[in-house]
Amino acid sequence: MATRDQVDELLAKMAEERANLIRVAEGLSPEDALRVPVDAEGEEQWTALEQLAHLCEMERTYDAWVRAALREENPDLGRIPWQTVPIPIEEANRYAVADLLRQLELERRYTLGLIDGMRLEDFDRVATSPMFGTLTVLQWLRSFYRHDRQHTAQILGRQSEYQPNFKGREPNQRKMRLEMVARRQAGQA
Repeated sequence: MATRDQVDELLAKMAEERANLIRVAEGLSPEDALRVPVDAEGEEQWTALEQLAHLCEMERTYDAWVRAALREENPDLGRIPWQTVPIPIEEANRYAVADLLRQLELERRYTLGLIDGMRLEDFDRVATSPMFGTLTVLQWLRSFYRHDRQHTAQILGRQSEYQPNFKGREPNQRKMRLEMVARRQAGQA
């Protein structure tokens, strides 16, 4: 069973990695926030603003996955719709870093409230994702600080020491996102 020490360590790492992300993001010039890395692929092609919007979206999606695991026994997370946020990735470049950091702060407040309301045994519940396999709630929650670390490195133009453990190859989320927006726009025409 998960221990109080593990939960405290989780919360400390979440705070540390988010503080690093905020420090890096606040240090970006408006030009740097819009810089597109050359010779990159997938998420690494996103601007810093798009990276921050992605983190907002994923925080909300991870929260939905955790809630599903708390509600039912080993839910199939492939059935949980991707969560939308006020500033979607495709609109992120029209906003300032401060706008996206405010959104990240709101998302994190919700996450911390969710964690605060959990019993220790809740951290051992599991959920299964087509992309990541079966993980405990504690493992899903560890994704928050690892994901922050990964994107902080990408914003700095470095390869992250953390790489998600996908079942199979990592999907090109940037390409998938562009295709989704194109389909949505074609449907509105």
